Amino acid sequence: MAETTKPLLDKLGVKPGSKVALVDLDHPSFVKLLRERTRDVVEGKPRTPCDLVFLGANDRGDLARLRELKTWIEPNGAIWVVRAKGAGSPLRDTDLIDAGLAAGLVDNKIASFSDTHGAMRFVFRLKDRPK
Repeated sequence: MAETTKPLLDKLGVKPGSKVALVDLDHPSFVKLLRERTRDVVEGKPRTPCDLVFLGANDRGDLARLRELKTWIEPNGAIWVVRAKGAGSPLRDTDLIDAGLAAGLVDNKIASFSDTHGAMRFVFRLKDRPK
């Protein structure tokens, strides 16, 4: 499989100055990359709405947090769910999609996060975006 030449932060839509929140994401090299691109990175709940939330998910219980996390993002913001990829992963794409729909969100992009993890992006439907 050919490696993509697009840098990870570009694939994930992290722009300079983006406001980012991290939840249960234990990837120090990713956090380092993030902090090189934007200074506005918090672990846990941000004080004000943010552009992107990265949620580390290991099981279906973690996906239940989507309902709360959607209150953390700007109307045009996104939540990336990062989870182990491959046959051994306890979470399948359909688990993420179902959890997103249950929280009132839709998936609209998948990205390879690392050799071991994949990420799926969730956003508000246009008609459901907070005004």
